[in-house]
Amino acid sequence: MASGGPDDVRYEPGSAPGAVSLRKVAARLNAGPMRLYGYISTKQELLDLMLDEVHAEILPKERAGDWRAALRTLAHRTRQAALRHVWLADLLGGRPTLGPNGLAVTEARLAALHGLSDIDTVLRAAETVSAYCTGAIRREVANLRAERTTGLSKLEWQRAHGPHVTRMLATGRFPALAEAVHAGTDVDAESSFATGLEWVLDAVAAQLDPPQV
Repeated sequence: MASGGPDDVRYEPGSAPGAVSLRKVAARLNAGPMRLYGYISTKQELLDLMLDEVHAEILPKERAGDWRAALRTLAHRTRQAALRHVWLADLLGGRPTLGPNGLAVTEARLAALHGLSDIDTVLRAAETVSAYCTGAIRREVANLRAERTTGLSKLEWQRAHGPHVTRMLATGRFPALAEAVHAGTDVDAESSFATGLEWVLDAVAAQLDPPQV
């Protein structure tokens, strides 16, 4: 990328798309806003550039050996990118990313499933995996933002609200929730993401022809 252009800007991990503006980017570049308009005409174009830049981090350098490994790698790399750039979570799941890196990620996802079933099944399978990743990543990022906003870790927040939850569960109105709270195993976000992903991949495998295990 050419030095001095808008693509050289790196955004703080905690920033959100709503906080980005052409004027702020111009200030970061020590350039007047009108000069920046020579590169970008709208805020949406700026967001598209940001999104495509991060997709370059998602795309693996080498193709995995089988479809599960390929989709697993893309999913975990997407999560890792979102944790480095939490604003990414707000842009996942929208309209397709049409920059070269975004298209390359879509190509890698579809190529992993190519030939394993008819094209409609392949498309639905890719969408299903992407939908799981989007939802899981947004939930994790939302929890990270809540931690930063409140200043309380997950454990501290649970302890602060423990008395209220205990009183509510004692009413007997929420038996399933009570069992989950008292008997469920708390796992970290990475393990939860990985387990859910494997379940989704199992569901995808059941739809492929012939079944892939």
